[in-house]
Amino acid sequence: MNKTDLIVAVANATEISKATASKSIAHFLEAITNALVTEGKVTISGFGTFAVVERAPRAGRNLRTGKRLTIPARNVVRFKTGKRLADSIG
Repeated sequence: MNKTDLIVAVANATEISKATASKSIAHFLEAITNALVTEGKVTISGFGTFAVVERAPRAGRNLRTGKRLTIPARNVVRFKTGKRLADSIG
């Protein structure tokens, strides 16, 4: 499912227009993004937790030249499923 499919599914399930569903999903994603930037963690009970974690620097290699390089540390978002979601998946 991509974003367009999600918009259609939400619009059909809630009986709202696709435009309204699109705005709602955009605001939802923006709220999650802002919370991750400011607080570093978003928990949706039963669904899961998004958390910002620091990925340590690691060794890598340029595939074209074979030269070794260091990939710098950076922040990434991790997702841990909630119990209800994990149980429904199997």
